Amino acid sequence: MTSTSEMPRWNTTDLYAGLDDAQLSADFATLKQGISELEALFNVLDVKKDGGRVTPEGLERVLSAVNAVNLRRGVLGSYLNAFTSVDSRNALAEQKMGELTTLALPLGPLRSRLTAWLGGLDEDALQVLLAASAAARDHEYFIRKAVKFAAHQMTPPEEDLAARLNPSGAGGWAKLYGNYTSRLKGEYRGDALPVTALRALASDPDPSVRRDAFNAELAAWQTAELVCAACMNGVKGEQGTLAGRRGFSDAVEPSLLSNGIDRATLDAMQGAVVRSLPDFQRYYRAKAGALGKAKLDWWDITAPVGHTDTEWLYPAGADFVEEQFRSYSPKMGDFAARAFAENWIDAGPRDGKRGGAFCMGWAGDASRIMMNHAPSLDSVSTLAHELGHGYHNLVKSPRTPLQRETPMTLAETASIFCETIIQNAALATSQGQEKLYVLETQLLGHSQVVVDIHSRFLFEQAVFEKRAERDLTPQELCDLMTWAQREAYGDTLDTLHPYMWAVKPHYYGSQFYNYPYTFGLLFGLGVYAQYKQAREAGQAEEFQRRYDELLSSTGLADARTLAQGFGIDLHAPDFWEGSLNLIRAQIDEYEHLTAAQG
Repeated sequence: MTSTSEMPRWNTTDLYAGLDDAQLSADFATLKQGISELEALFNVLDVKKDGGRVTPEGLERVLSAVNAVNLRRGVLGSYLNAFTSVDSRNALAEQKMGELTTLALPLGPLRSRLTAWLGGLDEDALQVLLAASAAARDHEYFIRKAVKFAAHQMTPPEEDLAARLNPSGAGGWAKLYGNYTSRLKGEYRGDALPVTALRALASDPDPSVRRDAFNAELAAWQTAELVCAACMNGVKGEQGTLAGRRGFSDAVEPSLLSNGIDRATLDAMQGAVVRSLPDFQRYYRAKAGALGKAKLDWWDITAPVGHTDTEWLYPAGADFVEEQFRSYSPKMGDFAARAFAENWIDAGPRDGKRGGAFCMGWAGDASRIMMNHAPSLDSVSTLAHELGHGYHNLVKSPRTPLQRETPMTLAETASIFCETIIQNAALATSQGQEKLYVLETQLLGHSQVVVDIHSRFLFEQAVFEKRAERDLTPQELCDLMTWAQREAYGDTLDTLHPYMWAVKPHYYGSQFYNYPYTFGLLFGLGVYAQYKQAREAGQAEEFQRRYDELLSSTGLADARTLAQGFGIDLHAPDFWEGSLNLIRAQIDEYEHLTAAQG
């Protein structure tokens, strides 16, 4: 097995020699000057609610300046995150990140002022502006979003105060959660292991290892429950208060605006999800039978089923990903080869490194990817998933920072697409126990994104409702979590995970950082189905062109508009059912294979 020390760590020296590099300090100073100049420009043009008239010339100056500052701030933020996310004990990195947060504080109020300024445009004024300004036409979707957001703004002083208080409010709670939990350890068979390592043992073939690791993990989270509950109450309290103050009907509505979808789209998708739960519960029952149990325990959810002779060490997984990306297109294969050659990836788990995986933009068209690899096809799928985000960044790179702003719903399209390429390739060349292993990997991923995400959505809804009344105790959060899990998993589990609210960092960031994953999976599967049809018709290259254009345009239109370009109606239950039917077919095959095994 490849040790953590042998796994690659991402390269950061292409930006700066280190955290003490004089150029890093110089770029901090350049950003500070840029922000000051942006503030001065806003004041000269009277960029605020009911302020100066939005002229083509003024708008072009503002958009150019905002894009320039966002570009500088993004590079600095990514560079520092490359240190803080993998080593929570790096005091200098934390200090620098704190300096950047403070330095960038004015950007929140300035963004609110820009939104309010653009929000004063009626349709006639907007059409005049679009006719006169190329910059306005290039940023039309951004402007139209601003008009919608402006309708939900508080008064300018309130918006300014909310933005300035966030780093010490919800942002501060989120930072505490991340720093604290990244250092959390649990005692497992006499050893103190990071909770990320304990969670990795959930995929061990030995049920006693999984059970003991689960119990060690619960014990660790119990020691952290007061801190995590305080963080949850702080984040959700601020988010709920601001949602109400801004005139939203509930806490979900702001997320719809941010995610570029409407309530009808969410309802159509969620309705299909609820109808699919009995089918996913068939999968859980079949898995329990394959493990020789009447019902699963929580520590069995990610247990391996089937058998593979492939060890899926990181180097083999990377080679497989590159090979399969190249089978889709030379461009995607070259992209993967470049990511590996240029050391974009920090692959292995270690103490002080945060859990999970993510991809962040770097500089130019490059990205950086953090993951916690374990020797499994699931980890290889995670690698493909995050490289999908990197490919998305690649095709968006010619756009301005404001044009690249992508809602989370569409941000998952490329990642799901790439993950599907990998999993389908593994399935196509497998049979018998190997095929069962691959199917298990696919269905485990799909069930997490449909079933477990549904439980997280229900939980977060309930937390917002109850948090409006008072702070919630750790026990109440545990009770809400197990209720939500029972709603989603039905009676297929004997043991639940009451501390999943503390495990998942998503609750401590954006509101409803959950259902967009489901959207991404089902939308990505629908787009992949169109790719298969195009390939069979000899039109793969035309599909690839349209697909890249879709990814490049995710900051230029809402999800429904972009979907219509592929003949997809997001309001139609049939589309969501069609994607779920692909998963139902896999469940049918899984049931057949596990029954034959039994």
